[in-house]
Amino acid sequence: MISGRGFLAVLGMTVALSCGRASNDIATFHVQSMEFSRRVTAEGTLKAVKATPVTAPMNASVPLKVGWITPDGTLLHKGDVIVRFDATDFENLLLTGREDRTTASNKLRKAGAEASATSTNLRRDARLAQGELEAAQRFKFDDAEVFSRYARIEAEVDTELATNRKLYAEEVLVVRDRLAGVQRDLLGIEDRKAGLKIKEAEDGLQSLQVVAPHDGILVMQRNWRGEITRVGDTVWRGQPIGEIPELQSMKAEVFVLEADAAGLAPGQKATVMLESAPGVTFTGIVKTVDKIARPRIPRQPVQYFGVTLELDRSDPRLMKPGARVRSVLEIENQNKAFAIPRQALFEKEGKKLVYRKRDGKFEPVHVVIGSSSAGRVVVTKGIIDGDELALQDPTKEDERKS
Repeated sequence: MISGRGFLAVLGMTVALSCGRASNDIATFHVQSMEFSRRVTAEGTLKAVKATPVTAPMNASVPLKVGWITPDGTLLHKGDVIVRFDATDFENLLLTGREDRTTASNKLRKAGAEASATSTNLRRDARLAQGELEAAQRFKFDDAEVFSRYARIEAEVDTELATNRKLYAEEVLVVRDRLAGVQRDLLGIEDRKAGLKIKEAEDGLQSLQVVAPHDGILVMQRNWRGEITRVGDTVWRGQPIGEIPELQSMKAEVFVLEADAAGLAPGQKATVMLESAPGVTFTGIVKTVDKIARPRIPRQPVQYFGVTLELDRSDPRLMKPGARVRSVLEIENQNKAFAIPRQALFEKEGKKLVYRKRDGKFEPVHVVIGSSSAGRVVVTKGIIDGDELALQDPTKEDERKS
């Protein structure tokens, strides 16, 4: 594409009719250095340079179901509710947690009472066994002349039995105490699990709404299908929902066809026009260019390079996030170049050439080409200022005559 100044410069290049060989009239082009610009158009939308993200609450440990949401593009004031989440799941979780805690507490009290009763009984058995042992030890049945052999054997058996009963009661008491401790630990785990459910439910109930941190316009986040979050959708902790942009500073995000993106680089000049405000233009530069081309629409073969344009100024009265824009990017600008019409360039045997008129005849000249636009090609080597080039192949008339 040639700029407006380029078209004015074309006025200095005369397209005339010249008599070729065999009195054939062939249109010619007079070469003259001129300003050559290559520009491409791109479409896209406006976006705020700075924006406050709106996300699902970070302290929600379970998925949240959207119960109500503010429409996209709503003007917000600080403290306005943006999203409310359904409380049913958290209320059920809180009820379950409280029931589990009550059950664990009842089990713990029951286990404590049973352990206390068992310990009391075992201590009582140990005391009785100790009393029997002491009674057996107070009476000596070892005098053979006084006590019969049967009485002595019975006394030994009673002493051994009392000793064993005491040891048994003491050992069972130790085992029972350990089992009671293990049971208390297990019930304590159940109680802590119930506590975690209760805390999770309480945190969720406290996170059932998202409010605007400051004044602004709500711009909803769109997924790869172009859909926004709606009532009934499930979101996860920290998931983006939208943003509240700062309207004082805007940028443009546009898309350039892969076929037009040759030479596209940061720093190049750009002009941006708003579809909502015809005739109003903004200037800027290319800030970033995507590394690879991607389709704008899923499952479509046409690919684009995403380009971010930094604007020299912003007008909050006219510029809103999401507004459609059309931009012109100045990819190349040469002050002096030999830009010839594409009709004057020919290809023979794989080489580029032009037909230059000398002494009323046309002669082939090999050339080296550079940049090009829709209708012009820049020749970097092979022609000079003032050359007259054929706009038709002069050899075809000779071929027809022969």
